[in-house]
Amino acid sequence: MSAHGSSSTGSKTSTGMASQVKTPANASVGEDKPKMFDAQGSIGKQFTEDGAIGGAAQKVGGPLDKDGMIGKQFNPDGSIGGSVQSTFGGKSGRSN
Repeated sequence: MSAHGSSSTGSKTSTGMASQVKTPANASVGEDKPKMFDAQGSIGKQFTEDGAIGGAAQKVGGPLDKDGMIGKQFNPDGSIGGSVQSTFGGKSGRSN
């Protein structure tokens, strides 16, 4: 106890379990995460128009544009992107 009569750990009424506090390290614990090849996954998102590969294709434009003859095949609804999405996409199990 401190000199003024309180515990050195603080008030017990306002504290909770450490796992209840959201931090960047535990932000996604207990949530379903997208699989790697999903459109929101670590690899799949690179093929979207905002990702590294899809963004480069958008800058080139023409047939590689997201609406172009080749680019539209890589969308989650296109023949290539759709096959990858249905085979390898979706959600993985809970992280914890």
